[in-house]
Amino acid sequence: MKKLPVGIQDFSELRRGGYLYVDKTEYIHTLVTGGKYYFLSRPRRFGKSLLVSTLKELFSGSRELFEGLWIADRWNWEKKNPILHIPFSSIGHKELGLEQALHAHLDEIIEQRDLDIAEKVLSQKFEKVIKKLSSEGQVVLLIDEYDKPIIDYLGGDIEQAKANQQVLKNFYSIIKDSDAYIRLVFITGVSKFSRVSIFSDLNNLNDITMHPRYVTMLGYTQEELEHYFQEHIKALAEEEQQDPLPKIREWYNGYSWDGKHFVYNPFSILLLFDSLRFSNHWFKTATPTFLIELISEREYVELDGIEVSESAFDSFDLDHLNLTALLFQTGYLTVKKYNRDTRLYTLGYPNREVKESMLEYLIHAFSRSDLLQVRSLTLSVIKALRKEDMALLRDLLNNLFRSLPYQLQEQGERFYHATIHLFFKYAGLEVRSEESTALGRSDVVVALQDKVYCFEFKLNKSPEEALEQIKQRGYLDTYRSTGKKLIAVGVNFNGRKCEVELVWENC
Repeated sequence: MKKLPVGIQDFSELRRGGYLYVDKTEYIHTLVTGGKYYFLSRPRRFGKSLLVSTLKELFSGSRELFEGLWIADRWNWEKKNPILHIPFSSIGHKELGLEQALHAHLDEIIEQRDLDIAEKVLSQKFEKVIKKLSSEGQVVLLIDEYDKPIIDYLGGDIEQAKANQQVLKNFYSIIKDSDAYIRLVFITGVSKFSRVSIFSDLNNLNDITMHPRYVTMLGYTQEELEHYFQEHIKALAEEEQQDPLPKIREWYNGYSWDGKHFVYNPFSILLLFDSLRFSNHWFKTATPTFLIELISEREYVELDGIEVSESAFDSFDLDHLNLTALLFQTGYLTVKKYNRDTRLYTLGYPNREVKESMLEYLIHAFSRSDLLQVRSLTLSVIKALRKEDMALLRDLLNNLFRSLPYQLQEQGERFYHATIHLFFKYAGLEVRSEESTALGRSDVVVALQDKVYCFEFKLNKSPEEALEQIKQRGYLDTYRSTGKKLIAVGVNFNGRKCEVELVWENC
């Protein structure tokens, strides 16, 4: 059983240390022989840095590291290229400031390679380094996590993000005019930000993020999982006392960039087999707080099943952050299907790990309830709905809302609506919000195996008024043909008493 490369992003360390490597070199060969300028976006911890490290060793001619891999006898190992590698995750841009960190990184390369360069302006220094290195052959420029100096400041210091954006614009501006000295440019990141010159000036940059040829270049396919991790799957089967593949698929598969090919999150898979325990491995290590805050600041809409056009994936402005695009690019939403006729993408949560975790964090953000409290309440909510125990349901909702700070109670009916919707979704219930009928839109419909609940919410009015609205507008009429029991529930959030008032009636 080969060792699992948990946390290892260096190809040389991985291969020399005898760690398991899922062979992606056929994709790499296609990439480097078919073009020159590339950009690839993938979520954090999805293998981008390992891919960059692999390219670095390939063009350095490290033949021994590729023994036994697909590319081993298909590459000219005598041909070597100078490498200029800029890993933004480790240059110290937060500690030194971005411009100074880039100066320091280039100065280190200048010293190591004994280059005669005295330029003081950052972009000119960068350009001179490329030209000097090209005396040894065309340069391979590898820029990993190009957008990290922007992403890191989205949560609280947007002005610093803009300042870094300008530094990056000036820094990257020399790449196009250095074309004659360059063999390959490969840039990775999470998001495409406008006003950064790699997207505005490099009009020959090929964005392969959603290219059908490369949708499975990162992450593990089902075939790769079953082939490379056979022994680890057996160990997990012994621990689980059953075939673990369906559960692995439910928890960690589902990432897609075309709606047809789906891959596993590599970080979660490695930690699963390392710990032999199903958990939210990726989410709790990679979730930026600002995303949760950004969602909770806006009017909540159901994220699962959003339809968007291709323009939603274009680069976006720091002053007008496209939340859907950001959630997609950071890995919290993925492509579930693509309609060629309408050219619309349907987005949704990729798997159980992301869905459960996102809903949990959102409930916490909306209600300010303790996460442990939320987890315990969900089981009781399912029990109350199954047994039609409306008194218990009312008490549970009161428990959820009594801890709300006063300022949150002033946010209006849609705030309560959103919180209830999230709460039911987190409980694993089939929930539909604002379902249209001939006379209006219902607030929340919850479908169980043998019954359907329709909830209508009011704020500082009366639960009877909410109940009457369900009946008058026929919100449950659509479900009469199902043969299920239909239950209308009127809910009022009484701000003065800080409590939930609830009435119900079989329809």
